[in-house]
Amino acid sequence: MNDFKLLRATLENIVVERPDVTPDSLHGLCLDKGYDYPEVYELLDELHFTGHIRSRGEEKQQLAREPGFRARRWVVERTHSWLNRFRGLLIRWSKKPENHRALLQLACGLIGWRLATAEP
Repeated sequence: MNDFKLLRATLENIVVERPDVTPDSLHGLCLDKGYDYPEVYELLDELHFTGHIRSRGEEKQQLAREPGFRARRWVVERTHSWLNRFRGLLIRWSKKPENHRALLQLACGLIGWRLATAEP
């Protein structure tokens, strides 16, 4: 099932209490081009969100126009990509949830250490 079909259920089940929407403080929602559908825009208007959605094909056009342009990845996608380099997380070998969580924490610590010690 496409992610955009589950967007309503996801947004309606947000556990954290949101502050009230005022004209001065609108709630923004960043989504990737997989959510570029009219139904999503209507839902965002209904739930009083300001959508920041990349249009399909927009990145490709920018790559063609600007020679040094690099495509931007969302922080979550980038982090999942880094975590997938740890085979024990990609293919879950551990049966106990506490062992899997420990491996996840170790991987996050290693990623943080690599970023902190990387040469600029």
